[in-house]
Amino acid sequence: MQAEADAAPLAVAPAGSDPRLHAILDTVLDPEIPALSVTDLGIVRFARQTASGQVQVGVSPTYSGCPATQIIKSSIAAALHLAGFSDVAVIEVLAPPWTSDWITANGRRKLRAYGIAPPAESVATPRRLLQTALDVACPRCASTATDRLSEFGSTPCKALYRCTNCLEPFDYFKCI
Repeated sequence: MQAEADAAPLAVAPAGSDPRLHAILDTVLDPEIPALSVTDLGIVRFARQTASGQVQVGVSPTYSGCPATQIIKSSIAAALHLAGFSDVAVIEVLAPPWTSDWITANGRRKLRAYGIAPPAESVATPRRLLQTALDVACPRCASTATDRLSEFGSTPCKALYRCTNCLEPFDYFKCI
């Protein structure tokens, strides 16, 4: 079990697993950012079917106390039940904690298309320790001439920015 907890998020269906599980999880949308699936967000840690037929899905919350976590877990279970799996367990995986580095490349592309700037750097970037300003690109015109208006946007995991080029406000998905 420890190896699973240390594993990276489920990016593709692992060899030998039921590819239907990954396809089903790709259809479960994040309730706060419905342009992203739970797999795009990188919160699905594992998906497997046991010898007894139970489907187990490990999910990491984006942050402690995230109000969407219970809705996400219920949505995953409902999607699997709808697909014909009767015995489903959605397991919360807390360690290691989720990081915005786990958002997939496809998820980052979807964020931009939805009007949200994806994280500008990795959480492991040493620059973050120095608290230097980020070059956040506007998701509409790609200009990095942007200003942070508020540390908090429409949800706690986003900040509110404004592009000084096209003058549009936008959310920035913070590095967590």
